Amino acid sequence: MKKYDVLVIGELNVDLILNNIRGFPEIGKEITAGDMQLTLGSSSAIFACNLSIIGATTAFLGLVGNDDFGNQVVNTLGQKQVSTEYIIRHSEHKTGATIALNYGEERAMVTYPGAMEHLTLREITMDVLQQCRHLHVSSVFLQPGILNHLPDIFLRAKNLGLTTSLDTQWDPVERWNLNLKKILPLVDVFLPNDQEIMALTKTGNVHSAIESIKDPASIIAVKMGKEGSLGYQAGKKIMAEPYPNPDFIDAIGAGDSFNAGFILKFLQDADIEQCLRFGNLMGAINTTAPGGTTAFISFEEVKKVASEKFNFEIDL
Repeated sequence: MKKYDVLVIGELNVDLILNNIRGFPEIGKEITAGDMQLTLGSSSAIFACNLSIIGATTAFLGLVGNDDFGNQVVNTLGQKQVSTEYIIRHSEHKTGATIALNYGEERAMVTYPGAMEHLTLREITMDVLQQCRHLHVSSVFLQPGILNHLPDIFLRAKNLGLTTSLDTQWDPVERWNLNLKKILPLVDVFLPNDQEIMALTKTGNVHSAIESIKDPASIIAVKMGKEGSLGYQAGKKIMAEPYPNPDFIDAIGAGDSFNAGFILKFLQDADIEQCLRFGNLMGAINTTAPGGTTAFISFEEVKKVASEKFNFEIDL
């Protein structure tokens, strides 16, 4: 028996979210926002929190500063029943922060990486990995200390019998220097969104992108926003319809919540269509409250929202 179902390796930061913004920022001018929220940020942390709430025992490995934002990150993860025993507090680097400007279903973000840039392969030990069934790595372009060591990280995990998943997230400098041909044979589930997979493969549409990497990849699950999700496995593509939310709040963390739903079902040996549908549902539930984790207060609340808003009865 493993201590944890999932180990998450990723960036850690807080989010300062601005909503109801009156106009667009311009140099030398000031605009106002109607609402502000300071909350746990980080794509990886949102995934970990929401995965924990819906039923997978989850631990996090990452770096934060020895500061107030670091305290908030660690405390919030703990409140969501995510183990923080592998989080490293760094006295020389500040905890990262993201300012998110929401405009309807679109958003612009500015991130100060801080401590997250300094996680290295040295901290990802065999002793930690062997405590877990599954390894999920996210936001690799924000973590230069591990970016070039992804094959080594995944190989360590596979040699210990873990299943693996990867969500690269967006490359802020848009270089997209990642050797997918070397990495994907070691990844069981690849979880990009539509824009990311096209940028990574330098193709013009999602189907061409999938075709270009389908040989080394095992499972590909592409998040496509309001269009739902597209999966690929063993030569077959499957489109899963979305769950429209008429009371949409914001999309922060919706992709991470999709990942949480998909990986939970994957760990339960569900087929790819079930994984896609449950991922879509978790992404939709995420949009019913602001930020990435506030819709995931408890598993009972998630089940209630799924039933009342999306006519989906969760039975796990």
